[in-house]
Amino acid sequence: MAEIVNLRTRRKRQARDAAAREAAQNRVIHGRSRTERDAAAAAEMLDARRLDGHRLDRDGEGQE
Repeated sequence: MAEIVNLRTRRKRQARDAAAREAAQNRVIHGRSRTERDAAAAAEMLDARRLDGHRLDRDGEGQE
């Protein structure tokens, strides 16, 4: 015998599951604390400064 299913509750359950999946994905993307974001930004700036410090001038500026 087939199982009787209430379609309204099934739709609500599917909507809740979809919202939970989206929330989990957003936590992964945006789930860092302010200190983690600041530390990552500082590390990125430091890497950029180090890279710029090792850059060779191709146009002859700075060479005498």
